[in-house]
Amino acid sequence: MKQTVQASPNPPTQPTQLKQPGLLISHVDPQGIAAELGIEPGDRVISVDGQRITDILDFQYGTSEEAYTLTIAKGDQDELWELDIECHPEEHLGITFADVALDGLKVCHNNCVFCFVQQMPPGLRASLYEFDDDYRMSVSRGNYITLTNVGEEEFARILTLGVSPLHISVHAWDPEIRVRMMGTPAAANLPKQLVRLAQKGIDMHTQIVLVPGYNDGDVLNHTVHRLASLYPRVSTIGVVPVGLTRFRDHLNPLRGLTPQECAGILDEGNRWQEDLRERFGKNLVYFADEFYLACGRDIPPPGEYDGFEQIENGVGMLSSFREELQVLLEEGGWSHAHRVLQTAAKLQVRHLITGMLGAPFLQKCLAWTRENSPSYAGLAEEIHIHPIRNTFFGPEITVAGLVTATDIAEQVGDLGGEEFVIPRVMLKADEDIFLDGHSVKWLEEKLGGRARIVDSSARGFLEAIGS
Repeated sequence: MKQTVQASPNPPTQPTQLKQPGLLISHVDPQGIAAELGIEPGDRVISVDGQRITDILDFQYGTSEEAYTLTIAKGDQDELWELDIECHPEEHLGITFADVALDGLKVCHNNCVFCFVQQMPPGLRASLYEFDDDYRMSVSRGNYITLTNVGEEEFARILTLGVSPLHISVHAWDPEIRVRMMGTPAAANLPKQLVRLAQKGIDMHTQIVLVPGYNDGDVLNHTVHRLASLYPRVSTIGVVPVGLTRFRDHLNPLRGLTPQECAGILDEGNRWQEDLRERFGKNLVYFADEFYLACGRDIPPPGEYDGFEQIENGVGMLSSFREELQVLLEEGGWSHAHRVLQTAAKLQVRHLITGMLGAPFLQKCLAWTRENSPSYAGLAEEIHIHPIRNTFFGPEITVAGLVTATDIAEQVGDLGGEEFVIPRVMLKADEDIFLDGHSVKWLEEKLGGRARIVDSSARGFLEAIGS
C-alpha cells in the first residue's frame, strides 16, 4: 500500500460550501488501511478520484480498483485530506458509514398482508417501526428488498453498475398474486425486473415468505420453478414461514402453517431439490429451520445447504451450529487451556434461556455434548434450559430473537444468585436492551442473578455451559 496525505494548514473555503458533504464515517476497523492512514469516526468521504460520493455504491465501485485517490473531510471539515491509495484486492479500508446515502434510506411503501412491522404493539422503540426497502442496503448489508420503489432511472443505474448480489423478496411470481399480497400495483413488475437483472449478469438471492391461502400449493411450485429458470443468476431460493403476532385485530385475517403443512412442503421440497441438484449440482431451494422443527423432522446435514448462503435468513442456522459444535468438540472442547479451566472451575452457569422453537434442539446438543466430550460430561448435566413462551407477541412467535425481558422475568422466577445465559440475538445491536425496552440490568434484578450474554453459535454455547 502506498499513500500520500495532503492537508491544508488553513480552513479551505470549498469544504464549507459543499452541497453534498460526503458520507459520514461511523466506525474504523483498527486493523484496516483507514486506521493506518489516520481516518477516524466523524470524518466524511467526499470523493473518489474526483467523483462525488452520494451513496455507498459510489464508494464501493469507486474503490474497487487497486489504485485510487480518496478525498476525506476531517471531522469539522476545516481541512481536506487527499489520500493516494494502492492496495491488493484482499486488503480492505475498514470503513463503516453511518448511513448508506446522503438522501437517507429508501423506505418501504408496500402494504403487505404479512408485514411484521404492522403487527408491532405501540410503545416500543422507534427503530422497530421503520422498515427499509433500499437496494443499496441489499447489496451492502444483505437486506431483502421488494424493488417496488425503484423507478426506471434507478433501475437503469443498478444495471449499469452491475450491482450484485441483490437480495430480493419475491413471495410470488404471478403478478396478480404478488399485488394481492403486497398491496401495491408496482409489485406486478417483478418478473420483468428479475429477467432484466439476470440478462445483465446480476446475481440474486431470493426469498419467499409463505402465507397459507396466498402463495402456497401450486403458487409456490410455480414461483420456485420460474425462479429456477433464471439459474445461475438466481443463486438461492429461501422459503420461510409467515410470522404472526397477537396484534392483528385491525389486519387481514391470516393463519400460520400447521405441522402437517410443514411436513407436506418439505416432502415436495425434497423432490424439487433432487431434480435441481441433478440439473445444477445444488439444491437451489432451501427451507427455514422452522419448517423442520415444527413437524419434528431432522435438520439436514450441512452439505444440503451448499455453503449456507441464506443463513442470515434463518435457513441452515441449526445445521451450521451442529457442524461447528462437532468440530469444536473434536478439537478437544475448544482448547487445552479451556479444558483445564473447566476442570478446575466451579460451575456457575446453570440456566440457558431461549425461545420455544430452539429449546428441543439445544437439549439434543446438550446431551450430545455430554456424551461426546469428557470435558463437558459433568458440567452439562447441571444445565437447565428455559424455553420462554412468547406472551408479549403471542404464542405463534417462537424464535429466540423475539423473546422479551418481561416474559423471561415472569417465567423463570428467582434464581437465587445463580448465573443465566441469554443469546445476543435477543438484544438490540450494540446495546443491552430487549425488544420491550427493558435492560439486561433490569432482568438481572428481577431474576436475582447475573446475566452472561453469548453469541448464538456453537462457540457461544460451549462458552455458556463451560463457565
